[in-house]
Amino acid sequence: MTSKPSTSQQARLVNALAGGWVADAAALGLHWVYSSQRIAEVGGSAPEFLPPKAEYYAHGVGYFAHEGKVVGDVSHYGAATAVLTESLLFREGRFGVRDYQRRFRDYFGPGGGWCGYIDNPTRITLANLDRIEQEAIDQGLSDAGSSLNEEQRRILVQKVLPYTRRMSGDSLADPIRRAISLTYTEEDVQEAGVQLALAIDRHLRADSGADDQQLPAVSKLPPLVACYLDDPELMEVVESAVRVTNHNDRAVAWARYCTRLLAALFQGEGIETALEKAGPEAPDREAIRRAQQLAPLNPVTVGDQFGRTCYLHEAVPVIVHILTHAESFAEAVRANILCGGDSCGRAWIIGPAMAAIHGAGGVRGIPLSWLAQVNDAAAIFSDIENLVAED
Repeated sequence: MTSKPSTSQQARLVNALAGGWVADAAALGLHWVYSSQRIAEVGGSAPEFLPPKAEYYAHGVGYFAHEGKVVGDVSHYGAATAVLTESLLFREGRFGVRDYQRRFRDYFGPGGGWCGYIDNPTRITLANLDRIEQEAIDQGLSDAGSSLNEEQRRILVQKVLPYTRRMSGDSLADPIRRAISLTYTEEDVQEAGVQLALAIDRHLRADSGADDQQLPAVSKLPPLVACYLDDPELMEVVESAVRVTNHNDRAVAWARYCTRLLAALFQGEGIETALEKAGPEAPDREAIRRAQQLAPLNPVTVGDQFGRTCYLHEAVPVIVHILTHAESFAEAVRANILCGGDSCGRAWIIGPAMAAIHGAGGVRGIPLSWLAQVNDAAAIFSDIENLVAED
């Protein structure tokens, strides 16, 4: 943010960000069940916070992706949002592509902390990050010419990579010289290492994402919008973040729509005003209009009409329908689950939006018992409070 948020706005942002975690965890048990009838059979009128079980997916009604997860866990969408939140906290609320890419790779890649489903955008992004880095190394070594022998080239690459993954520009020189000096005292080798690092740095790319139009493009948005809420760079930063995992113009366009929607709600606007402000950004305005006009709230019908899969042109109209007609956080989350399909992905817009409107507690806000059911809630909500406080 360009200015410190008021106390009421801080509370709204904390509630909104918490809403994403709650809505994702609530949906996990029936995530990717595509039959609304099956969801109703299993969950009835309260399908939230069910334990993930393969039996729910019998007879080919969906895809069971969450073996080993338990009640209160979040999906890979929540895990990816946590990575971006961690990066924003580390950088005091400012977005950095290189830091985000490194943390994403470290967490979801080999040896990382994530144990669970890897979606297509994540899988391709990880492969792209490896490829981009190797191409940058090859170009950097080519720029170095024949001044280094093979052993020096290999060791220098090992020396510089920990720094090029974390730092950029002139800040690379001093720490890299120190690191190389532990092995090579020759100034010319140290300088060659610095030049190699700078060359790698120049050739690393920010657009590491998959050519993909699915929900990972927008599920990460809430903490980013909170940090840049009244900052003129908001849309530029959103595009940069989206292209880290979803290098696709249509995905960016839908992300811009969701950003405008969340930003208006985070600033205290009502849902009608927020939808009006976001409207010009919609890649498919007619679908958004039809989703708003479809009444009353009917998650089964809206899923039948627009689709239930992970693609943004299906998911965003479903989100808009639910936000337009749901009268409470719990009603919206249950409607999202009852719709079926990629409920966890949609949860990261629905949950923050409804929590921004209705807060926590009371008849319409996030049920306090639901907040308590999110695993690692104390650490997660503490990070949210710290992130909002830094802005």
